[in-house]
Parts: sequence; C-alpha cells; structure tokens
Amino acid sequence: MTKDNKAQINMYNREANIDKDIDKDIDKDIDKDIDNDIGNDMDKDMNKENNLYDKKKIIYKDKDKDIVIREVSLKDAPELVEVYRPYVEKTAITFEYEVPSVEEFTDRIKNISAKYPYLVVEQDGRIIGYAYTSAFHVRKAYEWSAEMSIYLSDRCKGLGLGRKLYEILEDISYKQGITNLYACIGAPEKEDEYLTNNSINFHDHMGYKLIGRFTRCGYKFSRWYDMVWMEKIIAQHQTDAKDIIPYPMLN
Repeated sequence: MTKDNKAQINMYNREANIDKDIDKDIDKDIDKDIDNDIGNDMDKDMNKENNLYDKKKIIYKDKDKDIVIREVSLKDAPELVEVYRPYVEKTAITFEYEVPSVEEFTDRIKNISAKYPYLVVEQDGRIIGYAYTSAFHVRKAYEWSAEMSIYLSDRCKGLGLGRKLYEILEDISYKQGITNLYACIGAPEKEDEYLTNNSINFHDHMGYKLIGRFTRCGYKFSRWYDMVWMEKIIAQHQTDAKDIIPYPMLN
C-alpha cells in the first residue's frame, strides 16, 4: 500500500469519526430538547394544579354575617362532599344514588373550573354551600349555553345566599359570552319527604321559565319522579357569535 493510499484511508477514518461525534452531539441535543419539553409540560401541569389548590379569590363578603363567597380550591373537596351528602342520601333533588368519593369530587371540580366559575360559600370559615355553571352539552354548537347547579346546607336558610350566588354566576356568565342558562330540576307529581317544588319556585323567582317536563324519568327511593328544564336568556343572540371566554381567562 502506498503512502498516498494510507493517507487517504486515515483521512476517511478521521472524517468518519468526526461524523460519529457530530451524530452523538446531535442526539444529545435532541434528548436535551425532549427532556426540556417534557419538563416544561410537567411544570405547566404542576403550576396549573397548584393554582387550583391556591385559588381563593374572594368574590363577595358580608362582614355582618361573616359570610364570604369565593372561588373554589381543590382543598375544598372534602367539605363540599359533606354539603352534597344529604342531597344524595336523603333527597331526590339529585338523582345520584351514591355519594361520590373525595377523589371523584376533586376531578369534578378540576373539569368544571377549567372553563366555568365554581364558587363556595363560607360562614365563620366553614363551607356551607356551593354553586357553579357547567357545560349544557359537549357539542360546540351548545357552547353559548350553560347549566346552573347549587347546593346549600341548612345553615344557609334565610340568608339570601341562593339569590346572591345566582346573581354572581349570571354576571360572570354574561361576561364569558354565554347567552342561555338552564336548570335541570327534579320535580314531584306530588310533594313528599324527598322532593318538593321549592327549587322550581326559586328559579321562577330568579326569572327562569319552565320550558319542558319529562314524566317519571327518575327512580329513587322506590318512587318515580319527573324532571323539568327551566331557562333564562341573559344576553342577545348575535349572528357573529364569538367563542365564549373560559372563566380562568376573564380579567
């Protein structure tokens, strides 16, 4: 083998080693970028989770009655379950049969508050009720409609908190761009110890109109109950409707 051939082979080997080093560096950079992207996504998710735990913006305060209405926190889930428990176990106001676990209730809070307002009422630092709006239907065309829900403990009676919560939720919904609000309400053929017409009467006083009744569609406590829908229009319907603003993005 001539000197020229040896030199040419050595040159090829050097170039091949350089290419290998370059490939290694590229692979390292790619791995770093991937790790950084994953880390950033995890940080975002953790920040989002922390915000839900920390979120306690006060919406309304009554110093005389020591009442506060504020945004929900994931830490509230155990107390909210206890507010909800008697509705499940002792009434047909909800058609749910089993009291949800704290974990399941936490997931519900996460899913709802990602787009809609979820408010709790405190008195003397103790949660005595909550209310929220949620999706009326998952399909895009229904985006401008939302469903109202409210659950109050016996301690709320006579304090006007149902009206106050609804007024706040309606105002927020209007700012989000929502036009229609709905309430799905259990209704008795004849009032009994599990269900009265109180919820229907409350919504009527709040300006909601009865728009439909489903006959004996719910079965609980070995009895059949009706279900009604009530509706309130809170904004004009525009032909160039803009997407609604998720609640966390409202100023």
